[in-house]
Formats: sequence, C-alpha cells, structure tokens
Amino acid sequence: MKISFLGGGNMAAALVGGLIAKGFAAVDLQVAELSPEGRASLEARFGVRTVAALDDAALDCDLLLLAVKPQQMRQALAPLAGRLSRQVVVSIAAGLRMADLARWLGGHRRLVRCMPSTPALIGAGVTGLCADPSVDEAGRTAAETVLAAVGDTVWLADEGQMDAVTALSGSGPAYVFHFIEALEAGGVEMGFDSATARRLAIGTVLGAARLAAESPEPPAVLRERVTSKGGTTEAALKLMAADGFLPLVARALRAAEARGRELGDQLGRDDAA
Repeated sequence: MKISFLGGGNMAAALVGGLIAKGFAAVDLQVAELSPEGRASLEARFGVRTVAALDDAALDCDLLLLAVKPQQMRQALAPLAGRLSRQVVVSIAAGLRMADLARWLGGHRRLVRCMPSTPALIGAGVTGLCADPSVDEAGRTAAETVLAAVGDTVWLADEGQMDAVTALSGSGPAYVFHFIEALEAGGVEMGFDSATARRLAIGTVLGAARLAAESPEPPAVLRERVTSKGGTTEAALKLMAADGFLPLVARALRAAEARGRELGDQLGRDDAA
C-alpha cells in the first residue's frame, strides 16, 4: 500500500514512524510539507520522500492522509479538486465533516474521518473512525491499518458521533493531565515537594489505567475493591460525589461535544477562510 500525507506535523510524523515500525517500507510513504525544516527532519528521521506540495508522484497512492490544521484545510485541498479517483482519503482534522471535505475535493467521496488522541505520539493513542458508505471493506481496512500503527481503533457507524469522540478521547488526555495537575497540587499542599508529588500522581494514574486496561473487571468494580467501608478512599469519594464530580464530567463532555458541532458549522462554510 502506498500512502501519502498532506501535512508533516507531529501527528503525521508519529504515523509515519508507527508505520515504519510496523514494517512499511519508507519508499511507499511520501509527505507533502510546506516547511523546509519539516521536510528535512522527516527525510532524516524516516528516509521518506518529501515535497512542498502534492505532485503527481505523491498522488499516485492508495491512501491520502490529510494532516493539516482544520482552518487551513479548504485552501490546502483546492489544488486537489478533480485530481483524485481511486484513493481513500483519511482526514484527522477535528470538526471537519465528510460532506465539506468531499465538496472541497470536487465530489470525491471515498472518505474516512477520524479523531486520534495525542498519546498516538508515543504509540498509545485511540482513534475513532467513520467511513463514507462509498468506502469498501478494503478501504476501511487500509484506513484502520494506518491509524492502528499508533494505537487502538474504534469504528463508528454514524458520523454524528465524531463530535462525541472528539469530546471523550480526542480532548480526554487534557482532562487526565488536568487531574494529574490537581493530584500534584494536592500533594504539594500536604507537604510534598513538587517533584515527589508529580511522581506519585503520574505513577498513580499510569498504574490505575494499566490495571483498568488489563483487568476483565469494569472500572466500577476496580474502584469498589479499593474502597473499604469507612476508610480513607471512601471519605475522598464521598466528597467528590457531594461536589457533583460525575455530573461535572458529563457536562464537560457535552460542552466539548457542542463546541465540536459549532466548529464543524463554522469551518465547513466556504466563506470561513
């Protein structure tokens, strides 16, 4: 499979590195990147061909991955309108809907929209994917193969769920980082130095996440096993419940989901540039 990237930023570099680590040949990967420094870095790190703009050689691919910023997408796709045929086009741009991408590509509909999470940068991401009905099983497999190079993948039947995926797993790492910040700050308040508090906080979150991932039990059961009646954990959880922790998280997710829909509306307009 030949794969070309439009955009060579951090996520594209992570995907290129993940694919090569999975056994893909560098000769089958090409990257279009405006920055000369970016092109030089990608060539030095991975040995892939880079160009300033997608040329005929780069468009002779099976899968084209769009990795430019959502605000720049319409302009970036303008030169490609009417030039695509067999390629599966995969977009990792937040908020942009497949109908808008198809319009900017001159009607090309072999599209897969996805939302990877930033831990993909270390091969530990999770990506939600949704395909246009015109994408066949081979096209879906190709898209999944690329995103699976940097973590887990989850297929969605309805593109309308992509805003929820963005809210949950796309933005989710920021929530976890914020929780780590809170644990560290609490540790400092209780007398630890910052480095020790951070080490304890990160180790706790990392270990708990690994246990949740590797255990057949749901998180609720794992939580109950740590919570002795009348104990320290119960005291903390009771306070969180009293302050509305679960409803707060639900409201935060809904706010992120709503903002995703708003951005889709704004960015999808042809007068948005």
